[in-house]
Amino acid sequence: MRVFNIFAAVFLMIFTLNSCAQKSPEGEYFGAQFEPESKQSEEITSAYAAIKVKDTVATQVSGTIKEVCQAKGCWMQVALTDGQEVFVKFKDYGFFVPKDVAGKQVFLDGLAFVEEMPVDEQKHYAEDKGATPEELSKITEPKRTLRFEASGVLIAE
Repeated sequence: MRVFNIFAAVFLMIFTLNSCAQKSPEGEYFGAQFEPESKQSEEITSAYAAIKVKDTVATQVSGTIKEVCQAKGCWMQVALTDGQEVFVKFKDYGFFVPKDVAGKQVFLDGLAFVEEMPVDEQKHYAEDKGATPEELSKITEPKRTLRFEASGVLIAE
């Protein structure tokens, strides 16, 4: 009888711990692994509204991947829940993401900032996307962009 009571107590303890545990999204990590926070994307979009050019905020962002660099997977464009988009590069060019992940949910951990992208950099990224010479000639002014330097990326399954 004593063995049965011990088994029952252990079973109940394991069941209780599993039911109380928070489930984090499953998927594939790139770069540093991290535990996705439960805060919503709306919080980071308001943080973007509050920061000035060259300011940075250490945070996490989640959204949907709109597009990925088709040359190497070295950058991606992520749609936030409020319709804004953030341009994501990877810390120290230390890792890349697969080129076929557009449309998937992504969680990012790193630094959020606002930047004015120079004309030559805009043209470089447009070339990566396959822009025509006519499209490239229309890029004539610096552009204010929401940016993110990810130290870790989790692409949800």
